[in-house]
Order: sequence, then C-alpha cells, then structure tokens
Amino acid sequence: MSETTASPVTPTTTPDPRRWKALAFIAMAQLLVNLDTTIVNIALPSAQADLGISDGNRQWIVTAYALTFGGLLLLGGRIADLWGRRRTFLTGLIGFAAASVLGGAAGDQVLLFAARALQGAFGALLAPAALSLLAVLFTDPQERGKAFGLYAAISGSGAAIGLLLGGVLTEYLDWRWTLYVLAPVALLAAAGAAAVIREPAGARNRSPLDLPGAVLSTLGLAGLVYGVTRAESHGWDDTTTIALLAGAVVVLVLFVVLQAKVKTPLLPLRVVTDRNRGGAFLSLGLAIIGLFGLFLFLTYYLQVVKGYSAVLTGVAFLPLTVGLMAGSTQIGARLLPRVPPRLIMGPGFLLAALGLLLLTQLETDSSYALFVLPGQLLFGLGLGTAMIPAISLATIGVRPGDAGVASAMVNTAQQIGGAIGTALLNTIAAGVTAAYVDAHAGEEAALSAGMVDGFTTAFWWSVGILLVAAVVVLAAVNARAPGGPEAGPQDAEPSSPAPSGTAEPAQQA
Repeated sequence: MSETTASPVTPTTTPDPRRWKALAFIAMAQLLVNLDTTIVNIALPSAQADLGISDGNRQWIVTAYALTFGGLLLLGGRIADLWGRRRTFLTGLIGFAAASVLGGAAGDQVLLFAARALQGAFGALLAPAALSLLAVLFTDPQERGKAFGLYAAISGSGAAIGLLLGGVLTEYLDWRWTLYVLAPVALLAAAGAAAVIREPAGARNRSPLDLPGAVLSTLGLAGLVYGVTRAESHGWDDTTTIALLAGAVVVLVLFVVLQAKVKTPLLPLRVVTDRNRGGAFLSLGLAIIGLFGLFLFLTYYLQVVKGYSAVLTGVAFLPLTVGLMAGSTQIGARLLPRVPPRLIMGPGFLLAALGLLLLTQLETDSSYALFVLPGQLLFGLGLGTAMIPAISLATIGVRPGDAGVASAMVNTAQQIGGAIGTALLNTIAAGVTAAYVDAHAGEEAALSAGMVDGFTTAFWWSVGILLVAAVVVLAAVNARAPGGPEAGPQDAEPSSPAPSGTAEPAQQA
C-alpha cells in the first residue's frame, strides 16, 4: 500500500497564542486521570478495614472506576466532538473533583463504590477531550512534537507518582486523602483551562448522536473490562467470566456492523481502518501491557519479597518516571518532526523490551541498583520515546469533527490493553508461583522464591508482547515524518464542508 498524506487536523491557520499555557492545564488533567489509577490502589487495605469491606467486594473499589471509564470512553469522545471539547473538558474536571470528595467522605462501601464509578464516568469525558484539545491546538510538526512530548511525560508519570503519593498519604495521613487530594488538582486545572483554552473555530461535529451505537459500545467495552477483571479472581475457565467475555465480543461485533451502516456513526470506521492509525492504536494497546505488568509485579516484588514500605516503594519507582520524561521530551519529541514514526516507535518498543529483559533476571536477593533501577530507566526511555509518535500518529490527519473520538480510541486501546494484559499476566504469574510452591513444599523460602519465579515469567511474556508491538509498527506504519512534504495518516474520504450551521465559533471563557 502506498504511503499516505495528511491534512491539518484543524482548519485554523493562526495558532492560538495561549496554546502553551493551555498545554499545562491539559497535561495536568491527564496526569489526574493516570494518577488515579495507582494512588487509590495503595490505600486499598486501609479503606477495606475502615469501611468493613469484605474480601469479595474490595475489588469494586478498582472495578467500579474501570467499568465506567473503559465503557464510556467512546461516548465521551463523541460528546467532546458534539458538545465542544473545552466545555466537555471543564465538565469532566469539575465532575471528577466532586466525585473525589464524595469518595473521600464515604461512610460505607456503597457510597465509595458509587463515587469511584462517577470518577470513571467523568474521567471518560475528561481524557478524550484533553487529548483532542491538544490535537487541534498544535498542528505545526515542530510544536506538535514538543507538545506531545511534554503531555506524555507529565501524564505518563502519573501512575508512578500515584504510588509515591498514595504511600505517603496513607502512611502519614489517612486513606481518604488519596481521594481528597485529587479534587484541588482538578479544580486548579479547570480554573486554568477556563481562562486560557479557546477551541478553534469550525472544529465541532453537530451530527446527531448515534444512540444505538453508544449503548452497544458502552455495554461491549464495560463487559469486556469486567470479564477480564473477573478472570483475575475467578479464573479464565469460570462460567460467568466466559459468558461475559463472549457476550462482550458479540456486542462489539454488532457495534462495528452498525457503525458501517448508520449515517452518523459514534465511531466512524475511517478513524480505525487507516493502516497508520490502526497500527498506532494496536501497538499502544500492546505496549501498555508491559507498563501495567511492571507496576503490578514490581510493586509486589519490592513490598512483599524485599520488604519495602509503601513510601519506599513509591520512591523506588522514580527512575521509571525519569526515563519516561527523558524519552518523551528529549528523544521522541525531538525526533518526531524529522524521522518517520516507525523508526522511532519500533526502536522505542525494543528498548523498553530490553529493560524488561533485565527484570526477568530478578531473584529474591537481587540488587535494586543492578537490576531494578536500570531496568526501569531503559523501559521508561523506550516507552517514552515510542509513545510520542504513536499518540501523534493516532490523532494527526483526522477530520476536526472526529478528533474527540480518535482521542478516545487512544485511551480505549490503552484501557482495554491494560485490563486484558494485567489479567493475563497475573494469571500466568499465579500459576507459576503455585506450581513452584507445590514442587518445593516444606522449604522455608519456597513462597518468596515462587513469587519471584512467577514475576519473572510474567516479565518474559511482557518482553514478547513488546516485541510483537515493534513488529506491528514496522509492518503497518508507513507514514513519513510529520515535517516532511507528505506525512501521517489521512481519512479514507476527503473532508467536505460542514453543513450550514455546524461550525462553531471559538468559545469564550
């Protein structure tokens, strides 16, 4: 297939003079979403004991958020296109802040679960609106690389920062502060965004909302997320798990069929069928498995096997943050305008795989400085480098009215990839650990050694998955450098003028 060309993502020709200030608050909002994925996890034992939550129900502190966030992302992206990205962004931030306060003040498990579900719902508005604002505000290749580099560095560090902050708040204050602390961050981002963000004129999509598509996508994605989450605790051969996964697949197939037939689809198939964007979505979904696996198994390794406190564990993850920031801002962002995306993404995923390869050598008494630290740095450098062109490729060249749903697909790919990958890797690790303990029954250190054996096996699988991501990139992505004469993906159909009355003037504060 021949190389494709791209048109700017927005019809606006004069850059917004406040776009760099806007970037700070957009990145802060995405940091908030990523922060929430780990900051609450550290507080789970304390919250469970305080509210008397049973072992069977404690998963809902995480699952309630994951279900609404993953299930509503596509709808949230289309709402941003329809309603306006600035308005959707602000609504998501304010709603997220209110839900965080509600969760922190929860007096029982039902209210906590409900608050977490609300956080996920508002996060599903916030995340695609944030990324699509970035896509329509920064169209110059040089600026786009810098903007996406800073965005990815700040937002990608959220999970690692969450581990540190969650440990500090839980240990020195109270688990409730892991939720309360999110509210002022959200409100600060909302205040700043309201002051400086102006959405470019003509970027909204006033087509009627595809309600049947919204229902099918929400049910299918939520069912898929819940199915793989349930598989972690009940096994992949559990009857309910199989029914959920099978039902989710059927519903999502029906969704795709519907999108091909309706006049105004929730997810125009042109967004995902372009080989470059499709390759970006798939590689992002695969790569995030490695990140989630690293967080999950290194957390257990450091706390359970090595005996680190929650705070020290958070500090131990800082090299990953350094690697992500360096890879994003100093490598990926600098190369993006001049180098074809596949020649940045492919090596980036390979470097991340090399970092995980170091972690496959861990033993119960391994040195942090010799294995964990360099493994995190290499993984962070590689992933940070690859994420910049991947996210840019997923959103460049898309029609202005589809920017929100294209951005939602970036988040959806990562959410689904993370959910499936975490469940799969956790199942593999648990099986290896159980087999090791059975084979070494009676040995004093059998459990610790078995856990490490399970972790390293999961890291080997993660290495393989990252290698597959690199192969996907090299096989599917053929876009030229964004700064070249022909660059990026382009929708299958040429952009046509919006119907009368569809274009919106730039919004005012």
